Amino acid sequence: MLTLADGRTKLTILTTEPDNPAAVDLAELAAGLPAGDWINKPDFKMSPTSSDTVPDQPISQAGNAVTFGNSNFEASATVLRDLATTGQPEIAGDLVWGALKTKGARVWLIRREGPLEAVAWADGDEYDWAEVITDEPQAPQERAGYVKRIVPLGGQAWGTGTVTTVAS
Repeated sequence: MLTLADGRTKLTILTTEPDNPAAVDLAELAAGLPAGDWINKPDFKMSPTSSDTVPDQPISQAGNAVTFGNSNFEASATVLRDLATTGQPEIAGDLVWGALKTKGARVWLIRREGPLEAVAWADGDEYDWAEVITDEPQAPQERAGYVKRIVPLGGQAWGTGTVTTVAS
């Protein structure tokens, strides 16, 4: 059955490298940062893009066959800040910002699509993962709405996986 995607994306940020990104276990996910309430949905990006192409082909071949080379990836996240009425950060709620605000921070994004976001991670859940490093956070051009910062993310590795109950 076709299902609308709204409210069905769970995002967890791991600040420690998982033993196996393609088989993250429930304990590793429990140690991660739940990011669903702190990442702006409309401009979140975490996806492969078109691969580089290789222009070489044997002289004996006819036509313009395409050969794919290196894979490419794009990612960025707009982090919504958790501020008290005084304007100061709410330390307990500003953990996602803490993980992404420093240029060069290396984190692993684990994204599940399907079950509602509020449903806990479970054995057998399928997910996409990305190892990224952060760039300098940027102030958005549009200053309306929530206090936020755009964090460009440099993709280092990307893949898919399935949650396991024990470390692999």
